[in-house]
Amino acid sequence: MKFLAITLITHFPDPVTGEYQPTGERFREVLDNAVLAEELGFDGFGVGERHERPFISSSPPVVLSHIAALTSRIRLFTAVTTLSLLDPVRAYEDYATLDHLSGGRLELIIGKGNGSAQRELFQVTPEDQWDRNAESYELFRQIWRNGKVTAEAKFRPSLHDAEVWPRPLQRPVRVWHGSATSRESVDLAARYGDPLFSANVTNPIEPYAELVRYYRERWEHYGHDPAAIAVGAGSAGYYAARTSQEAVSAYRPLFEAQLGFLKQHGLEPVFTSLEDFVERSSALIGSPQQVIEKVHRYHEQFGHTVQHIRAEASGLTESQHRDSLELFQSEIAPVLRREIPDPPWPWAPVDPAEPVPTTP
Repeated sequence: MKFLAITLITHFPDPVTGEYQPTGERFREVLDNAVLAEELGFDGFGVGERHERPFISSSPPVVLSHIAALTSRIRLFTAVTTLSLLDPVRAYEDYATLDHLSGGRLELIIGKGNGSAQRELFQVTPEDQWDRNAESYELFRQIWRNGKVTAEAKFRPSLHDAEVWPRPLQRPVRVWHGSATSRESVDLAARYGDPLFSANVTNPIEPYAELVRYYRERWEHYGHDPAAIAVGAGSAGYYAARTSQEAVSAYRPLFEAQLGFLKQHGLEPVFTSLEDFVERSSALIGSPQQVIEKVHRYHEQFGHTVQHIRAEASGLTESQHRDSLELFQSEIAPVLRREIPDPPWPWAPVDPAEPVPTTP
């Protein structure tokens, strides 16, 4: 099993002091967490994309480029790239550049995105968001694989023998499809033989497990080898300590802050108490053995080979955050790596490209 640390770069007030970090400090914290993740042995670091409060993760290519300059081994993920909102040509240019700057360490998790504020910002409607996502991905996929592209498009100008530069280092970059609630994204992943990444954050396990089962059905429907399937899964939170009592006590301020945010915005929480959250959500909170058992419980339903944990430290002291991540790598990850297989491909650049001319 492989492990990612992921941040959506939320910008909440501190749940203990109520104070906001300056924005620059929050970004520096993300960079520090990425360097720490590589130092501790995580396999990947992901940066989300959101275009509304309370997130400041509107430009993952910029953040990941900075992380690429500070690291040398860890693979770099988007989580997710909201292709329904983006021009696929411009997105390709950003990510092909980042692929070179990172030495072929880039992987994308794509999705339609969520939230009415960012849909309104980009003038995307609930009715057309899935069509936009599919069209953008299909164009993006063609551009990444071909030197010249001709393609009709509904939501951007069509392409006619178009060349887009630079050509990428990886041909192609690996694209995961982020899935939270919709069969459309699951079917798109299965159709193209791409891996699936279940958000697995907001609800109990059942709706996510149902989508993973549907993905496996559609995968075989499209004629792909079942042995080539790869599924990743998210987690709603992470904090491990020597005892479950210590872990729950340390995490309580974070949960109460999240609950307060939902209530402030008139949103009904799925989990109304920390105890319910620990028991029924995908959050990995407890002793090392409890975390191991919970990952196994989800693996029985998902068959996933990649697991992400949140890289956030807001509400924890620096030492609590580091100690928890160190505990993950020293006592949790080694067990899960032994007991759960890796994805069915090398954890390395995808099909490194032949040298290409710098001019047409």
